Amino acid sequence: MDINLRVNGAQRSADVEPRTLLCHLLRDELDLTGTHVGCETSLCGACTVLVDGKAIKSCTRLAVQCDGQEVTTIEGLEQDGELHALQTAFRDKHGLQCGYCTTGMIMTAVEVIERGMAKDDPQVRHALEGNLCRCTGYQNIVDAVLTAAERISS
Repeated sequence: MDINLRVNGAQRSADVEPRTLLCHLLRDELDLTGTHVGCETSLCGACTVLVDGKAIKSCTRLAVQCDGQEVTTIEGLEQDGELHALQTAFRDKHGLQCGYCTTGMIMTAVEVIERGMAKDDPQVRHALEGNLCRCTGYQNIVDAVLTAAERISS
């Protein structure tokens, strides 16, 4: 099937099998390897991207379902050579260790901040429940999200 979508601000076309998952289109066809594939069951959140501004797990979304939509990956957050506030906050607050979950955490956090759901520690923890990290213990991730939310709002 031929699909057209906007990925990280650029119009893209692809000929995909109807069963192709969005994560595989992004990684294998569009060479956007920042979207990680972990569990392929939507439990870990490593594959999270934004579709029309909403954080979704790309391992359970068919690419054809995104026809005509806007998809943003971690690569699309950088603007004019500058990292997004969440990317710098994760670096500054040591919100990553192995880095596998990081892109999914950041993409989820983009929506969390945009929806005003990053006011305090419990709120951020609740909002990130669908993303798993095996390394950090979460506190530095929460601190990074709160720091980015503060930087974005000021």
